[in-house]
Amino acid sequence: MNDLILGAAGFVGAYAIRQLAGSGGNVHATKLPSEQLAPDAAALCTVHDLDLLDADAVAALLETVQPDRILHLAAQSSVALSWKMPQLTADINIKGTLNLLEAARKLEKQPRILLIGSGEEYGPLQPEQIPVKEDTPLHPANVYAATKAAAEQLAALYVRAYGMQIVSVRAFNHIGPGQRETFVAADFCKQAAEIECGLHEPVIRTGNLSAQRDFTDVRDIVRAYALLMERGRSGEVYNVGSGTAVAVSDILAQIRSLCTVQFAVETDPQKLRPVDVPVIAADITKLQADTGWSPQIPLAQTLSDMLTAQRRLLKE
Repeated sequence: MNDLILGAAGFVGAYAIRQLAGSGGNVHATKLPSEQLAPDAAALCTVHDLDLLDADAVAALLETVQPDRILHLAAQSSVALSWKMPQLTADINIKGTLNLLEAARKLEKQPRILLIGSGEEYGPLQPEQIPVKEDTPLHPANVYAATKAAAEQLAALYVRAYGMQIVSVRAFNHIGPGQRETFVAADFCKQAAEIECGLHEPVIRTGNLSAQRDFTDVRDIVRAYALLMERGRSGEVYNVGSGTAVAVSDILAQIRSLCTVQFAVETDPQKLRPVDVPVIAADITKLQADTGWSPQIPLAQTLSDMLTAQRRLLKE
């Protein structure tokens, strides 16, 4: 079984490599030439340099690897950055996906593709819509979400037009050790670790603490991806999340309880979004019915692991 992971240098990539390699797959993984994979993950796979915006290079790689399954993680995945760099976000998330679909379509043996989208695609939700089901109409409220919704529509079109085997995911907030500080829980953990080490004044600066999000450990997320690559129904969309909304203020409170020093909290206007969705939580009934998956790692354990990883980085 040849598995190909696109965008493996990102946060989820190393976890996905470990998951698929641990299941006995022959894993190939792509990165940009300027990127590096985690050494332990790189040792488990064949690494290829690839710019997803180079259509010829994408086609050549797929011809060489002849993948049975593709996990499409390559994306500009920061909501905040998508507001600042909308063109780049659209190029990577839409054009890059189109390059993949076209290259895969032309293979003699077409692979199964797991296309990773986002729970952000739903946009603002009414209380009665939460937890949100996959058949809820999409109303993206930021550039990142709009590009992910567009990529998902392209995938659905290729399934109908060419009979391709594509399963789409709307992944909700996933967190864990190694995540960039452009994401809220990682940002809080980094600031807390720096405060403990005396590298930062005892103040954690935040965005909107009232927002409620569906947080899942990345290690649980990649288990769900592996199961969907095996058992997901082509042409279907699956929510992947915990099924529970947690306020960002609660994330901060748990990190405060783990921190060895006291700190104050201040709102940073730079961390506020032009448009923010108050509450997001996934209905994961469909995912559980088709795969048997459920999250296993408690949020408290995830946050403890993240803070421990940040402390370790500061000591290196």
